[in-house]
Amino acid sequence: MAALRADLILRYLRPHRRTVLQGAAALVLVNLLGVGIPLLVRRVIDDLEEGFELRDVLLMALVLATLATVMGAMRLLSRLLVFGVGRKVEADLKQRIFEHVLLQEPGWVQSTGSGEVISRATSDVENVRRLLGFAVLSLTNTVLAYALTLPAMLSIDPWLTLAAVGLYPLMLITVRLFGGRMMRQQRRQQEALAGLSDLIQEDLSGISAIKIYGQESTEQAAFAGRNRVYRDAALGLARTRSTLFPLLEGISSISLLLLLALGSGQLESGRLSIGDLVALILFVERLVFPTALLGFTLNTFQTGQVSLDRVEQLLCRQPLIESPTNPQPPARRPRGAIEARGLTVRYPDAPRPALVDVSFRVKPGELVAVVGPVGCGKTTLARALGRMVELDPAQLWLDGVDITRLRLEDLRRQVALVPQEGYLFTATLADNIRYGEPEAPLETVEAVAAEAQLEGDIRGFPDGYQTLVGERGITLSGGQRQRTALARAMLVNAPLLVLDDALASVDNTTAAQILRTIRGQGDQGRTVLMISHQLSAAAACDRVLVLEEGRLVQQGSHDELLAMPGTYRRLWAREQVREELRSGG
Repeated sequence: MAALRADLILRYLRPHRRTVLQGAAALVLVNLLGVGIPLLVRRVIDDLEEGFELRDVLLMALVLATLATVMGAMRLLSRLLVFGVGRKVEADLKQRIFEHVLLQEPGWVQSTGSGEVISRATSDVENVRRLLGFAVLSLTNTVLAYALTLPAMLSIDPWLTLAAVGLYPLMLITVRLFGGRMMRQQRRQQEALAGLSDLIQEDLSGISAIKIYGQESTEQAAFAGRNRVYRDAALGLARTRSTLFPLLEGISSISLLLLLALGSGQLESGRLSIGDLVALILFVERLVFPTALLGFTLNTFQTGQVSLDRVEQLLCRQPLIESPTNPQPPARRPRGAIEARGLTVRYPDAPRPALVDVSFRVKPGELVAVVGPVGCGKTTLARALGRMVELDPAQLWLDGVDITRLRLEDLRRQVALVPQEGYLFTATLADNIRYGEPEAPLETVEAVAAEAQLEGDIRGFPDGYQTLVGERGITLSGGQRQRTALARAMLVNAPLLVLDDALASVDNTTAAQILRTIRGQGDQGRTVLMISHQLSAAAACDRVLVLEEGRLVQQGSHDELLAMPGTYRRLWAREQVREELRSGG
């Protein structure tokens, strides 16, 4: 796996190799100057022992200041270049992940969990950015610093060099020990903060329920508990940092004191000049930061490699539902004709198929209802028409074309699906309605809103069509959300309209008016497949398909099905009893 991750790192850096090489060149120059400046200081100090002129001292000071300025500029340039690569990779990765997730089938997103996907797209990508930016820069800088500085120190005095840097492994061990602890504490702090954010989001979404049941004190106590967890995690991290950095400073000071103590003896014996000792001190100080940073760098490198694997696993995941390699063009004059031939659908890991050997035909412009008990496969049929579930070839046909042979874009341009829970975005009502046709004029939006019996509700809003819909449409009632989703589907010029229990939250009077509009859609040539648990709505349709345990057990008109024993008549009798009980109540 180490070789694989190294290959991944190189692959991610390859598009930015010119920038990386420029940053590496700047780092080489930084470290060359970092070695040259102390050696120049040594020469100046040794020359001062033999006498000096103020002009020469000022000149050398100007030279040293210039070199230090160039060194600082090159260090800044190297960081801008290499950190910039990390930022570019981060932006590219987030874009790739977002586009890749949009290609996945809905079932995978639901089973994986949005939190897991978001974590990989944010936290893991940030770790990759640190790996390719901070970790690469720091490791390269540390290698160059030791490779160039140690030979220069050894050339001055090998024994003093070994004595001075002898404590540095202790510094590295300390950072490694505390670094792992800091990472765990930082993770706990992030998790605690995420818990706080989730609670706030949940309570804001459910503020009405909190008020209705008078649970303000309960939610306050829950928030206080999570807030304490976050506070304790933050304090623990602060204590660790407050302990680590003084320890590193202490080890560095001991190393410097040891060099001064031993170097003084060398000065007294004449085996070492003052310039040599000053140069060694500057070299030792120069190695402190890369050594201390190395422990953090290694932790970042390890974390980044793990995150790199997690990101790659996500990007390598191929969607189960894809456009065919050699797609077939859609019908030249699409009219929404449907034909199912032995349609069988099985969800992954499901004990039995959701649909079994279902066969039927729907003519263009026909209004057909699909009914049946809960769990009989009605929603699966709706999702199959939009190819939201994987199908075997030659089982479902649209206008004479096998839908598995159509490009997904072509298929979904011909099928307008309205789910039971119509998702609304945090945008205006007008923008939610025109979501499928973003350039649709307001006049068209108003027309479909009227057809969906939504216009009267919108007139009651202070901002009308510019009313901002809250998160997931929370500011609207269930019926208003469903009618908004219905208007959105009606706005799209699709020959097939599929309603998956899209009138469940609408009162009977409004539902009847919408059905009359839908009948008009059929008269205009649009085919409508209406899935419903309300048989009174199904009674107004041209035909009714009856599903039970995933099988098509009956089909015909409402009157025909009532005239024969079977599932439909049983469901109709049950609904009539419920209506009588409701009326009597």
